Amino acid sequence: MNQQNLVVLECNLCRDVELKHTANSVIGKLSVATNRFYKSGENFEKEVSFFDVDCFGDTAKLVAEKAKKGDEIRITGRLKQSRWEQDGQKRSQVLVVAERIEFGTKAKPGTPTDEAEF
Repeated sequence: MNQQNLVVLECNLCRDVELKHTANSVIGKLSVATNRFYKSGENFEKEVSFFDVDCFGDTAKLVAEKAKKGDEIRITGRLKQSRWEQDGQKRSQVLVVAERIEFGTKAKPGTPTDEAEF
């Protein structure tokens, strides 16, 4: 049985895209932030989450050319977990592997309401 692993992030770039060249391809390294607004008692709160994202090939080149720090983008992709051992300690990292990136498509939230999710 094939299980679903789908991630959609409407987010802002935290820094310019970093390109890394390999023998066979180009890897784009992105750092993005998402905002979530929620009601806590009588107040609205903002929760910020940060994610590392990799993209490859032509997608990496295009996003590095078109997107800059602070830009709004929408990423569709999947989660990938890497595991390794360092200095006798087990380590792991979960990152997003982008399969599609859209520019300037993030919906701009208005004033948060009880029903709103951002």
